Amino acid sequence: MNNRLLMIEDDGRLAQMVADYLGQSGFDVTHAADGEQGLEQLPLVQPELVILDLMMPGVDGLEVCRRIRALPGDLSRVPVLMLTAKGDPMDRIIGLELGADDYLPKPFEPRELLARIRAVLRRRGEGGPVGTARASQVMRFGSLEIDRDARTVTVAGEPAELTSYQFDLLVAMAERAGRVLTRDQIMEAVRGRELEAFDRSIDVHIGRIRGAIEADSKDPKRILTVRGVGYVFAKQQE
Repeated sequence: MNNRLLMIEDDGRLAQMVADYLGQSGFDVTHAADGEQGLEQLPLVQPELVILDLMMPGVDGLEVCRRIRALPGDLSRVPVLMLTAKGDPMDRIIGLELGADDYLPKPFEPRELLARIRAVLRRRGEGGPVGTARASQVMRFGSLEIDRDARTVTVAGEPAELTSYQFDLLVAMAERAGRVLTRDQIMEAVRGRELEAFDRSIDVHIGRIRGAIEADSKDPKRILTVRGVGYVFAKQQE
């Protein structure tokens, strides 16, 4: 763990407060005051996670997130925690669709931000090898291959681009192939935050996963919807 975070936020006072608080927990926070500066700092800082404000002048958070996910190599997979305006679920959903791993509405308690950061980083760390007692790191379902060590997904040999959180969701469902899972059970499986009332984040993420691994995301064969219950990952796939 490199302990470096990049915070892209136009509110300097908030950024300083966050940097001071997270610094007490061992994190080194680099602040970028706008989207362009944040994108310039990203390859220099090589952060473990990006804290990204949604509402910024010029290049806003949604565009920054889109550009990060379009970068080549490992930088495109850096976890992104997006700060959103409280009570604006549409921006939150769009952010998740663009590849954000999690979100936190403003105003927020610094302690909750720290908990969210640790949860995202813990999920990412748990994707690595755990020792010989663990089952084979590569799961195969027809032409779909999920490599838990490398944290990569391929379909017929072609890479499928997923965020860190989406990868963990896919692994959680694949490990329980054939079992119908509620949204609560899926979130619990990846040790994420508790499901909020009317929270569509799981549905958004699964829609993104389907777009990456299904031949036709509108007629899915790998992740099936069980109406009124949740989802099931198909055991038998082509």
